Amino acid sequence: MAKLHFKYGAMNSGKSDTLIKTAYNYKERDLKILVIKPQVDTKSEHTIVARGGHTCKVDILAEVDTNLTTEIRKHKNIACVLVDEAQFLTEKQISELYQCAKVDNISVICFGLRADFQTKMFPGSKRLFEIADNVEKLPTMCFCGSQAEFNTRKINGKYVFKGEQVAIDGDKVTYDSFCGSCYMREGGVI
Repeated sequence: MAKLHFKYGAMNSGKSDTLIKTAYNYKERDLKILVIKPQVDTKSEHTIVARGGHTCKVDILAEVDTNLTTEIRKHKNIACVLVDEAQFLTEKQISELYQCAKVDNISVICFGLRADFQTKMFPGSKRLFEIADNVEKLPTMCFCGSQAEFNTRKINGKYVFKGEQVAIDGDKVTYDSFCGSCYMREGGVI
């Protein structure tokens, strides 16, 4: 029976790199995959781009009202569905991915953040923690050398701890990952 997997980590933990390597491994074995990312992630539009520069084509850009079960079933002989930025999916969409694993016997591997820059869990991540068959943390390092647990948002080079949950990084908004001590030192509240 296929499973729903959730691989999560703070910013810069290699989630997209791991997705791209996983896609390569399936393709190397001539196994068909589908790559999904939420449309709210406007970086690189129909492509997943890892920090190291590797890329992967996106097959489905999921809008908030996209039924993922229906979209996945339009494709035949799928061995695995890979989802980038899964935290941005709705709880309903995560349940649809679970259905694809259990009813359609398609492995689903989701990659995403656990929580936002205010330490609040994303709805998609919350649902994945509730129902995923396997949950795996991808570690990354804080600037101090400790393991990073939290994401911080910088606007114009200054750390901020208020604002909308979703702000896609770009020229003015960037993100760093911090351990708990450094997160609080910069002004984050736990």
